[in-house]
Amino acid sequence: MLAARLYGPRDIRIDQVPEPPPPGPGQVRLKVAAVGICGSDLHTYADARIGDTKVESPLVLGHEFAGVIEAVGPGALDGLDQPLRPGQRVAVDPATPCWHCEMCEAGHPNLCVQLHFCGLWPDDGALQEFMLCDARTCFPLPDSLSDTEGALLEPLGVAIHAVDLGKLKVARSVAVLGCGPIGLPIIKLARLSGSDPIFAFDRFPWRAEKARDWGATHAWTLDDGDPVAIIDAHTAGRGVDVVFEAAWADHSVQQAADMARLGGRLVLVGIPEEDTLTLRHSVARRKGLTIMMARRMKHTYPRAIRLATTHPAHLRLEDLVSHHFPLAETAAAFEMNARYAEGVHKIMIDVAAP
Repeated sequence: MLAARLYGPRDIRIDQVPEPPPPGPGQVRLKVAAVGICGSDLHTYADARIGDTKVESPLVLGHEFAGVIEAVGPGALDGLDQPLRPGQRVAVDPATPCWHCEMCEAGHPNLCVQLHFCGLWPDDGALQEFMLCDARTCFPLPDSLSDTEGALLEPLGVAIHAVDLGKLKVARSVAVLGCGPIGLPIIKLARLSGSDPIFAFDRFPWRAEKARDWGATHAWTLDDGDPVAIIDAHTAGRGVDVVFEAAWADHSVQQAADMARLGGRLVLVGIPEEDTLTLRHSVARRKGLTIMMARRMKHTYPRAIRLATTHPAHLRLEDLVSHHFPLAETAAAFEMNARYAEGVHKIMIDVAAP
């Protein structure tokens, strides 16, 4: 079968690799259909590492994915404890926790000390034609959702978790830095929660425009002026109640803290290129900020599926996708995404395409 493997910084190759064996107990064998390229994938692609995790051997990237179950092993129960069967279309949570450690037992499987994660070395991801998955990470897709939308349940789930951490309330103000495939769903969920006004910022004009389409009251690019000064002007110096940093996690973290009101809440979702966080202590301390670090999600797929099926007019997941590529052109897709070519929002790899 074919697999797209990362050999080093910006070095993706299409390889012939052995197909996975039959599924064991609690496993399914999946025919991968669609895989989205995530910002964290781009970090690994550009540097052959993310944070302190280095790619030390060829790695299959991809953790936003959906596919069709080809075979099931004994006791293959899905994330809702229901039997899985061949032919079912599923979205897959890329994280496989141990379910037994202190964090898992406390209801925080996203913080599992023995977590395995698709596309994070040494665990291969979904940019391959077939793969084995833990059945518990699979969630059946209704017919109303496409394979592409199934793959997009992962970034939607991350946004749901971030909004949970933000503790949004009706008529509370929100600012979002970064209007990519995580920031846009955060904006949409903030709008659905009743937050108002919602301010948004991005580097690129097409993303700022998309933010308005997805529910931002106002959206600007960095060329429009200093984001902190803009927020000061729109809030008479008060700042906003909740700020989400879903961008580059560089100086944007300080900007986010500067935008927050006294006693405000700051949710950090973005991943910095360098494994550092820079924040002026005096600002966070004197404002008494609550700072939350978002680590993926916690059992959000059922909620994401309900949102995508009950609010299709408001939550158009397909609208996030700007480009489609076949598996054979994965390297070109990553190169295009990494340089943020004009008009790029979310790139989808159609693995099952002929």
